[in-house]
This record gives sequence, C-alpha cells and structure tokens, in this order.
Amino acid sequence: MSNAATFDTRTDTAIPVESPLAFSYRHSGAPRAGSSSRVQLRERAMLGHLILRGGAIVLDEAVRDVLGINLPGKPQALVQDASGERSIQWLSPDEWLVIVPGGEEFPLETQLRERLGDSHYAISDVSGGQTVLEITGEAARELLMKAVIYDVHPRHFPVGKGVTTVFAKATTILRRPSEERWELVVRRSFADYCYRWLLDAAAEYGVNVEQ
Repeated sequence: MSNAATFDTRTDTAIPVESPLAFSYRHSGAPRAGSSSRVQLRERAMLGHLILRGGAIVLDEAVRDVLGINLPGKPQALVQDASGERSIQWLSPDEWLVIVPGGEEFPLETQLRERLGDSHYAISDVSGGQTVLEITGEAARELLMKAVIYDVHPRHFPVGKGVTTVFAKATTILRRPSEERWELVVRRSFADYCYRWLLDAAAEYGVNVEQ
C-alpha cells in the first residue's frame, strides 16, 4: 500500500463537472418519440470504473470480502450485486472491470489495497476515461445488430455476458445485465461519436433519450 500512488479523482472543486455526453446533448439534442418509441437511450454517467489485474484466487477473496460479490468464474461473464448497482466483468484471464456508483471507487480501491497487502496485483481508476450507454426497448437488439460485429442473438448472448467488441468503428465493451437492458461501455473520447451513431441508427424505431 505504501508503494502505490493513489488519489481521489472526485475531490471537491469549484470547476463544474460534465458527463461525457454533455456536449452531445447541446449539439445533437435528446430526442423524444413518446409512446411510439421502440428504443430508449440513457447515459449512466459519473460511475466509478476500476480495472483489476492479478491472480484470480487472491483477487476473488479480496473482492468478496470488500464488495460482497465474487469475481466472474467464467470468461466473458458479468456478475452483479443484489441491487444491480455494482458489477464485475471478466475482460481477460487476469483482468476484470468493476463498476460501482460514483464516489465509491476511491474508498473501494483503498480497501482492496489494504486487503491485498503485498500480493501481486494492479488497480487502475479509469472512471474519468469512459462512460456507460444504456439501451432498452423492444428494438434494442435490432439496433445492436446494425452496429456490432458480435452475434447478439439470445442463444449466443444470454443475460450475464459481456464482451469486448467493435461498435461501428469504435472499440467498446458490450454487456447484457438483464433481459431488457444492454450496456455499452465506451471511451470518453468516443462517447459523442457513439451517441450520434445511435441516434441515426435508432431513428427508424423512434428513440427516447433520457437525460
């Protein structure tokens, strides 16, 4: 713990903080199609994102003790706590993405470092570098079929799965946390591009954007 340079990225400041899609809402709008909408879009902004790397056994014990949920036991698996507000996703054999409500990431990182001690691991706070775009509605899967190269049929993409894939021309993480909801974890620099692409691709279905 003493060898790690850690800091809270959400320190008090007078500078206003905007979500990655704030610019997009001002310049591309947030359309509402009303009751005819078959797609709903929502940014789950300002969440805490941590990348964990290390041995699965050591990390699993620490995460279970601190967060109360286990690391995913299978490749491409996604697990959530009972509230659905905290999740862990398998990214590679020694890499996991943890997403928690905004403000929890630094205390979580600190507790994990204390619990892990001298173990071989790495924790990176990437909260400011990415955001989550939520897609729901009866045409959500049809919309994704236009954009991602991965097969999103329920046989190949059940609830509780997450993959790193290509959305349009951007690398993204695609997740399915529930039957009705899909999530795109995108880099901040690609957020506006992905949002405008989604608006265009979803136009035929009628799209509601929740700010």
